[in-house]
Amino acid sequence: MRRTSPFVVGVALSVIVAAGSCSGRGEMQTIGGAEPSLLDSADQIAFGFRTLVTDGGLLRAEIFADTAIFFDQSTRASLRIVHGDFFGATGAKEATLTARIGNLDTRTNVLEAWGDVVITSVDGRVLKTPMIRYIQSQNQVTSDSAFLLSEPGEKVISGVGFRADPSLNAVEVLKVRSGRGGTFRVPGGG
Repeated sequence: MRRTSPFVVGVALSVIVAAGSCSGRGEMQTIGGAEPSLLDSADQIAFGFRTLVTDGGLLRAEIFADTAIFFDQSTRASLRIVHGDFFGATGAKEATLTARIGNLDTRTNVLEAWGDVVITSVDGRVLKTPMIRYIQSQNQVTSDSAFLLSEPGEKVISGVGFRADPSLNAVEVLKVRSGRGGTFRVPGGG
């Protein structure tokens, strides 16, 4: 009985796959699309990503992602399934962020997050918006998108655009849509 070498089997399978992907007119069909993929230009890919954002040795944020795709000599990361914890000047955790996707620039320590973004402070304030930008150098979260901010005691305010500290203690609303349930201090209102 004669044995077939693994090389011959591999070549035969390659020919079968190539023949199967040809149309009847001798044209090759593209499998998976002709567009270049984001992964084609990645420096590296990490699963179970974690990084610390510090300011002068002080921990400001801890960012986690299910997947991180690095670009530009690993100074920029595209994140999937994002979770972040924000820390105050004493090192205590002040708030948590969740989002579907994000971008982290490690040169400037700026995190942008999109898709069902929720920031929850340790004392119960919850901010929901489609997009935020966390700027570590200013220890500030900003957005020009619509948002909904709720506080314990049925206080709710909605608007478009805000600036806030990550713990949501000082929130500046750029345009108020509506509010209910208590007193809110409006910037410039005295």
